[in-house]
Amino acid sequence: MIVRPAVPADADGVAEVHVRSWQAAYRDLMPQEVLDGLSVEQRAEGWRGILGDMSRASRTLVAEHEGRIVGWASFGAARDADAPGTGELWGIYALPESWSSGIGHAMIAAVERELIDAGHATAYLWVLDGNERAAAFYERHGWNADGGAKVEERPGLVLHERRHTRALTAAPTGSAD
Repeated sequence: MIVRPAVPADADGVAEVHVRSWQAAYRDLMPQEVLDGLSVEQRAEGWRGILGDMSRASRTLVAEHEGRIVGWASFGAARDADAPGTGELWGIYALPESWSSGIGHAMIAAVERELIDAGHATAYLWVLDGNERAAAFYERHGWNADGGAKVEERPGLVLHERRHTRALTAAPTGSAD
């Protein structure tokens, strides 16, 4: 398995991971009709635009195993106004059949190295309330809940999220997922 920068040709694989991981991870956390309505084709179109836009402030890495995209992570400078100079892990997902295989560990370690190289001493991410599997994964890797919370509204959804932060001054730590 390798972790590498995503390119526009990865859009279909990234979209498959995006949709399938959401449908598995967010079952019982989001309305089923929202999850059932996710489309790999629509997500792929969006990802083609994202991965082809070199002016974007975010970066995306993919985990590839035997020629197949099995995970992805997007990150960059913090999007929240109250966190200038901080890095943000915008999202990290893997195919459900790849969970607990070490892919998440490899991706989060690569993201941490990239954020350090970009000059960030700290970073944060948002985790959906109730997503205890994800929260435990992040905590094993040194990303701890700091009491921050937000509510994000999307069509048909109200998402309650908790913030996890991590100091990036040391080498990436944590156990394999």
